[in-house]
Amino acid sequence: MAENQNVEWKELWKDEYLKWICGFANAQGGKIYIGKKDDGTVIGLQDSKKLLEDIPNKVRDVLGIIVDVNLLTEDGKDYIEIRVNSNSYPVNYKGEYHYRSGSTKQQLKGQALNQFLLQKTGITWDSVPIQGVTIEDLRNDSFDIFREQAVRSKRIDKKDIDASNEQLLDSLNLLENNHLKRAAILLFHHNPEKWIPGAYIKIGYFESDSELRYQDEIHGSLISQADKVVDLIFTKYLKADISYQGVTRVETYPFPKEAIREAVFNAIAHKFYGALIPIQISVYADRIYIANDCIFPEDWTINDLMGKHRSRPYNPLIANTFFRAGFIEAWGRGIEKIKDSCKEAGNPMPEYTIKREEIMVMFKNLVSNTDQATNQANQDDNNSVIVRILQVIEAEPRLSQKKIANVIGEKYSTVKYYMESMKKSGVIKREGSSQKGKWIIL
Repeated sequence: MAENQNVEWKELWKDEYLKWICGFANAQGGKIYIGKKDDGTVIGLQDSKKLLEDIPNKVRDVLGIIVDVNLLTEDGKDYIEIRVNSNSYPVNYKGEYHYRSGSTKQQLKGQALNQFLLQKTGITWDSVPIQGVTIEDLRNDSFDIFREQAVRSKRIDKKDIDASNEQLLDSLNLLENNHLKRAAILLFHHNPEKWIPGAYIKIGYFESDSELRYQDEIHGSLISQADKVVDLIFTKYLKADISYQGVTRVETYPFPKEAIREAVFNAIAHKFYGALIPIQISVYADRIYIANDCIFPEDWTINDLMGKHRSRPYNPLIANTFFRAGFIEAWGRGIEKIKDSCKEAGNPMPEYTIKREEIMVMFKNLVSNTDQATNQANQDDNNSVIVRILQVIEAEPRLSQKKIANVIGEKYSTVKYYMESMKKSGVIKREGSSQKGKWIIL
């Protein structure tokens, strides 16, 4: 048996190994064997019986926990096994907090220590009370936005909507002993960066990775940021294709608005604000990146995140308030909604880059031109769905998508997907109404 997450070998006992016991207790628990070399060979102990008494007492006196210490024998040589259980409460060694990660011991400091202590004590980051801020310091505009959105979402009782700001905060569990929690300040204070730097959004338009053309920063409460950011992206940073259905002007954006909205709102709600880094949105002609710091549940894998999963938000109070306002869902369906929106619009599926405490989603636009579409059709040897659709349009341009599907023997959903893609790519367009209009090959 090799050293691993739960096993450590030591040739002899040193009191500093209490740090290793502390690390096991703060993690998943484990075993320390005294009297073994690094390759697992038993070399024995001269003072094994004395250690049987000394080690449990030192662990109790220094760490405040109880461990099992067992005397084992192999080939006539004594060695000791120390069994350490995972502790539900933080364990410290003379004021230091150690943690077993993989086959190494780490001393927790700074933000990692804060995060560890919060998890062990069952307190979430956004539920910590903040001293020196009152309800009167919060501005009514953020409450007005929340109430307006909550009325539309119908996810909060009318009596709570009509109540005072203090009563509303209490109903959202944002108060503790009349003190505002971090979530309340982030959600409703006009300048939350006074207490939590980096609580804002940066947007930039890039001609290339090294050439920033223009940028904006969105500050203020998270409620007001959510109210502004998506409109800013679609009015300033993206250009819509203009078409007409009869006399009705139709604007088609290169990215589905619902998908972008869902991604941005989820970034705001689930961001790890303790990292003190703003959400960053990078817009290019053919793609958009949305990146934010976050902390996933320890037992999650990438497959858990990308598949169907329970909602386990890092900021449950912020997430609940965003849910009540109708900004996000509460069932862990955000990524599925984003995928569905992209599919319905005919855009490629979003691509996710996931690191330990960071997530970035990239949306792609169908920017291929007519020549690219034609080349692809030729490569498909005139048997592709695209070629058959173009052949039908050329012969009978007034047919509906459903009738085109019948003619070429494909599902309506398949034909709709390809035709929406061809419209975005500039291969075809619809002129006139859905009933009396016609298709035109560009």
